[in-house]
Amino acid sequence: MRLLVLGGTRFLSREVAARAVARGLDVTCACRGTSGPVPPGTTHVQWDRTEEAPAALTDGDWDAVVDVARLPSHVRRAVEAVPDAHWVFVSTINVYADNSSPAMEPLVEPVTDDVDLATDPEAYGTMKVACESLVRSGTASSMVVRPGLIAGPGDESGRFAYWPTRLSRGGEVLAPGTPDDVVQVIDVRDLAEWLLDACEARTTGDYDAVGTPTAIGDLLGEVAAGVGSLSPLLTWVPSEFLERQGVEPWAGDGSVPLWLPRPEYDGMMSHDPGPAVSAGLRLRPVGDTARDSLGAVVHGISAEREAEVLAAWSSRSRRPGTS
Repeated sequence: MRLLVLGGTRFLSREVAARAVARGLDVTCACRGTSGPVPPGTTHVQWDRTEEAPAALTDGDWDAVVDVARLPSHVRRAVEAVPDAHWVFVSTINVYADNSSPAMEPLVEPVTDDVDLATDPEAYGTMKVACESLVRSGTASSMVVRPGLIAGPGDESGRFAYWPTRLSRGGEVLAPGTPDDVVQVIDVRDLAEWLLDACEARTTGDYDAVGTPTAIGDLLGEVAAGVGSLSPLLTWVPSEFLERQGVEPWAGDGSVPLWLPRPEYDGMMSHDPGPAVSAGLRLRPVGDTARDSLGAVVHGISAEREAEVLAAWSSRSRRPGTS
C-alpha cells in the first residue's frame, strides 16, 4: 500500500508514519520539514501547504491519505491534489457544540476561512468541522476520526504527562474536583495503529477516537501504579475552590491538567469508545501509557503553587462552617 501522510514530523502524524514503515508500507510524508525530520524509511516530499501541491503529490498513485490539518485551506488544497485515495482525517471532539453531553451531535457551525488560533482558540473546532466536510465531499472514500485527549510518547502538550511525573514525585498531591469525575485518554500508539488499520481496510464513517471513560480517582490510581507509586496521597480539592484560587483547568502552565469545570464539561471526557472498538480500535491500560510518558514534556501547576493551594484548602477546611 502506498500511504501519504500529510505531516510526519510531530506526535500523531509521526507515529503513524513510523508505524506504517514498520508494517512494510510505502510511506511518503508531505510537509515543510521544519518541525524535525520525518521517520527513517519514509520519503519526504517538501510541501508548504500555503502553496499548491507539488507534482510529486498530484502525480502519485496513492492508496490512502492520513491528514491531521486544522486549516480549511490546507485541507482544500490537499483534497484537490489527491481526490482518488481513501482518506482518514483526524478531527477532534471539539467539533461538538454541547460539552455537557457525550452525544455526537450537534456540531458547531463550520468556519471555512482560516483563523489564527492564537487570537481565537475557539475556532479550532469550527475549522475542523469545515475540514471534515471538505474531506467527505471531495474524496473517493473517507473516515473521520475525532480524538479526545491523546497521550503517550512524543506528546508536547504536557497535559497527561503531568500526572505520571507528579505522582512519581510523591508527597501530598492536589487532586482536582471529585474522584468520581469522568475522564478519558487515548494512547497515541493505539490511535496510530487504528488509523493504519482503517487505511488498509478502507474503513468509512465518523468515530470518536477515545479511551475508556474512567473516574479520575481510578485513573490517577492506575497512573500511580504504572509509575510505581503504590499509595499516592491524594487531596481532593473542589472545583469551586480551585476557581476561586485562580487555578486554570485542563492544560498549560499553571493549570491542573485533566480538570474541567463541572457540569458544563461533563460530556467532553465521557464519549463512547464502543463504535471505534467495534471497528478495530485496541486500547492499552492507562498505566502503560503513564509509564512510557515519564520524562516527557510536562506543563501544569508548579510544585510551589500546588503547595500554596493545598495549604489554603487545608486552612479553609479547618475553619468551622467553611468548605
